[in-house]
Amino acid sequence: MPSSSSTDERGRGAPPAGTGRRQCYHCKQWVEEGEAHDCWTTTEAALTEELSEDLQEAWERLRETAVSFGDQRIYASHHSIMFSRRSCYFFVRPKRSFLEVCVFLGRTVKAPQVRRVLPASRSKFAHLIRVRHRDEVEAPITDWLREAYDLQEYAPAAVPNRRGASEESQPASRAQKKPGSHTVATTKPRRTRSRRSS
Repeated sequence: MPSSSSTDERGRGAPPAGTGRRQCYHCKQWVEEGEAHDCWTTTEAALTEELSEDLQEAWERLRETAVSFGDQRIYASHHSIMFSRRSCYFFVRPKRSFLEVCVFLGRTVKAPQVRRVLPASRSKFAHLIRVRHRDEVEAPITDWLREAYDLQEYAPAAVPNRRGASEESQPASRAQKKPGSHTVATTKPRRTRSRRSS
C-alpha cells in the first residue's frame, strides 16, 4: 500500500479507492478534492532563471524586440512565455540548450532558421525556430515577429470586409440579372398612368 501511494503522488497509476482525489490534466499529479493546485500559472522569472548566460541575453533581446512593436500582453503560461495582441502572435518556450520560438504567420516561410511549419488555423501557420544566441535575434527573425504582430491588426478586419464585399456584390449582380423584377417595377407605373389618362 505505501508503494502504491507513493506512485500516486508522482502522478502515475490510479488513486486509492475512496480517497476523492483527482489527477491534474497538465502535470498528472493526484490532488485531494478541495486542495488548491495551480501548476499552470507561472512567471517569466521562473521560466528563465535557469537559462545560461547566452540564452538569458537572447531572451532579453527577444522580449525587447517584441516590446518595441507596441501595445501587447506578455505573460507566462505553463512552460511558455506568451506575446499576445488580440491573440497570441508568438511565444517562447525556454529549453535547456535553446529557446524555442513559435511565430504565427499568415503564410508559410521557408528559411534555414525555420525548423518546422505547422498549420495553426485556417489562416495561420506556426513556425518553429530555435534561438541559441542574442546575435540570432535579428532579421529575418525580427521581421517575422513584426509581421506576426501586424497580422493581429489587419487580418481580422480584412477577412470580414472581403466576405462582405463578395456577399454584397453577389445579390446586386443577381438582381441585375433578374429582368422580371425590374420589368415589374417599370411596367406597373406605366399601366396606372394609362388608366388615369383614360
